[in-house]
Amino acid sequence: MKIFYTFLFIVTLSFQSFAQTTEAKDKESIEQLINDTFNDIWSDLSTEAISKHHTEDFLLLEHGELWNNDTIARYLEQYKLRKTPRERENIIEIIETKIFGDRAWTAYHNRAVFTEDGKVVRKAYWLESATAIRTEEGWKLDMLHSTRVENDTE
Repeated sequence: MKIFYTFLFIVTLSFQSFAQTTEAKDKESIEQLINDTFNDIWSDLSTEAISKHHTEDFLLLEHGELWNNDTIARYLEQYKLRKTPRERENIIEIIETKIFGDRAWTAYHNRAVFTEDGKVVRKAYWLESATAIRTEEGWKLDMLHSTRVENDTE
């Protein structure tokens, strides 16, 4: 009987350790998804990256406006037509990420520095939250909420 309880104890610890490892990997994947989304879509202006990082029914609540994947793609295409497109560097600071099975949410500070010809022309700061869902391709964002914050708080 002692052997049975010892075995049960080891199995229980193994499952707890596995669950913690899996959750840590999921958390890391979601936080990387946020960084990749802003780098690939908003810095590199890649419309192809939209379907890689967003679900088909993705919604962006952008400072009182409602955007979807098509709205974002149109915005990116217009932005590319600028005479001198600005380069964007993203600084993401995760506040917290919570996982609930195949769903998750994360909150973060999002700062961007825009440059033209190597000179800083604008700094922006948003307080954001996003929800993600596990898909066959991995984690994808299905909603993002963005609120602009005054730059003097940087």
